[in-house]
Amino acid sequence: MQVDPHARSVEELERITRRYTHELAKRNLIGPGLDVPAPDAGTGEREMAWVADTYAAFNPGQLDAMACVTGKPVTEGGIRGRKEATGRGLVYALKEACSQADDMKALGLPVGLEGKRIVVQGFGNVGYYTAKLCREQGARVIAIAVPEGAIVDATGLDEDAVIAHRKATRSILGFAGATSLARSTDALEIDCDVLVPAALENQLTADNAPRVRARIILEGANGPTTIEADDLLRAREVLMVPDILANAGGVTVSYFEWVQDVQKYFWTENEVVARLREIMTRAFSDVHNIALSENVDLRTAALIKGIRKVADAKLVRGIFP
Repeated sequence: MQVDPHARSVEELERITRRYTHELAKRNLIGPGLDVPAPDAGTGEREMAWVADTYAAFNPGQLDAMACVTGKPVTEGGIRGRKEATGRGLVYALKEACSQADDMKALGLPVGLEGKRIVVQGFGNVGYYTAKLCREQGARVIAIAVPEGAIVDATGLDEDAVIAHRKATRSILGFAGATSLARSTDALEIDCDVLVPAALENQLTADNAPRVRARIILEGANGPTTIEADDLLRAREVLMVPDILANAGGVTVSYFEWVQDVQKYFWTENEVVARLREIMTRAFSDVHNIALSENVDLRTAALIKGIRKVADAKLVRGIFP
């Protein structure tokens, strides 16, 4: 990260964001038909609104200018349900994984999401909505980890109460009824059914993978598991639901937002949720079927599916010139 958003004022962040957008736009590196950024760590709706406004200012008369970026506020052409999309997609993927009777039997777990013990690392949009939706589906979020540490409560944590505590004290540590852990990474080794690394990359490594006790790992972040850790965990028959599949909800709804801005036809939140559920459910089914037919793990199966799609398209199109 080149700019720490926590160390800058709002005015500085706006100037940095707008100047950066200007540099991208004048070099023709951003645009609805070129490259469409979306929010990630350290950015959100506010920053995306600045990007869209700056791009539009340098492209007057372009009807689809607001489609240059996604994750915008609804008032600026954003789509309803985008903030929750990655977490919602994770829960759809997890529900599908937990519905596979043979897989659950092999893991020694009951079928279904209800009653599953969940550990969530990261408590931004992805972690928060994953925790919230899992709890609403009957699971128990027994631990939450953030940079300042982690809290653990075997009876289950209420995500909104944790957020309120953090706002009041600037830390999740000391949350009533929970045990506090000084190191965020300690939460990765808690005995649980499902571990959701939804923070940064390279959190599960060759060093800590042998101590991970989760039976299912649902990758909410991009690349939270190193190659070495992935090998170790699969050797122990931990079910890995890979990032390329599990956290696709965010980019899927970003695509919906892009479509809506290009077409100038806006969707309801119910339409967004229904289409996301359909896509995530179908994607998991396709990947799972490949995993069974090719006798490979879900990560390899997802890559096989992606490569096949590209290869099939190339064969149909042919080569020109």
